[in-house]
Amino acid sequence: MRRILPTIVFTQFAGTSLWFAGNAVLPELQRELNLEQDALGLITSSVQFGFILGTLCFAILSLADRVSPRLLFMLCALGGALANAMIVFLPGDLTTILILRVVTGFLLAGVYPVGMKIAASWHSGNLGKAIGYLVGALVLGTAFPHLLRALGTDLHWQTMLLSISGLAALGGLLMFILVPDGPYLRQGAAFAIRNMVQVFKVREFRAAAFGYFGHMWELYTFWAFVPLILAYSLPTLSVSQTSFYSFCIIAAGAVGCVGGGYLSQRFGSAKVAFAQLLFSGLCCVAAAFILQADSAIFILPFLLFWGIVVAGDSPQFSALSARTAPPQLVGTALTVVTSIGFALTIISIQFTGYLLQFIPVPAAFMLLVIGPVSGLLSLRKLVRL
Repeated sequence: MRRILPTIVFTQFAGTSLWFAGNAVLPELQRELNLEQDALGLITSSVQFGFILGTLCFAILSLADRVSPRLLFMLCALGGALANAMIVFLPGDLTTILILRVVTGFLLAGVYPVGMKIAASWHSGNLGKAIGYLVGALVLGTAFPHLLRALGTDLHWQTMLLSISGLAALGGLLMFILVPDGPYLRQGAAFAIRNMVQVFKVREFRAAAFGYFGHMWELYTFWAFVPLILAYSLPTLSVSQTSFYSFCIIAAGAVGCVGGGYLSQRFGSAKVAFAQLLFSGLCCVAAAFILQADSAIFILPFLLFWGIVVAGDSPQFSALSARTAPPQLVGTALTVVTSIGFALTIISIQFTGYLLQFIPVPAAFMLLVIGPVSGLLSLRKLVRL
């Protein structure tokens, strides 16, 4: 039915808006709760840590195979919305916020991956394009809190968080009500620890996985620090302008995801992922020079382009990992790759935050090129030029 994919895309967008909700209201939280300057990295990493725990627990318990995926999606979206809203009602301190962000990340493991499983249950031949739309929705959901901040600069941070929670809850309910189980829904293989090692014995899968790891080293660190990059390179921007441009830069990744999905039908996922990872690596290097230009005419188009290519290869890495994994272990393979990839984002975010205490912003973000370079070296094994 025609409404299925648009509904899945919207619900994915609504659920993943919880991801950076804490980042969007961080300035207000820092002022009112006297949070430390390193709170940005800690709040972002806590969500990533919770997501890693969630993906592993859901895989070990085989929840997406034992429970209706749309029911699981709804319960996790509602639970994540509640955890996000509790920041408003519980005592305001960094420890409480971090615990609630870990819980939110844990429940997002039942939104993002499960949403992909639901999409796969409805789309077979054009799954690559469907995943492109789905990851594009995740990108928009991630960026949405910044847009809400830009449009409602007079709103209190409590109202912001409750609005985002309401959107996520709505998405969960719509998924359950409007999207029945798809015709291609299949039971997955049982999760076993030994399978985590076995999948990496496949050469092609290793190439796709390590390409993805390089991509993840750069992606969430760039997203987390976009407001800081703007504040450094364009210090005259107002708070609302910084939030609006942060939304535009992160949301631009949806263009890369959807566009890459269409291009992959002609050129193949490996070539599209390689090209986008190459361009994002070049952006890391160029950041050392362009971020010092002190001109919005150069800096904003550059950051928008970086936003497109830094996220645009995500759907193609998912497609490559699924295609190269042993057929009976696709679920385990995707779980392991996702968990390792998000673990790397914690290291990258904390490492970059540490570097920013000693070196200028352009130099710190130039060093993100480590990820794309390592990813390209691995991914070239799958590219047949």
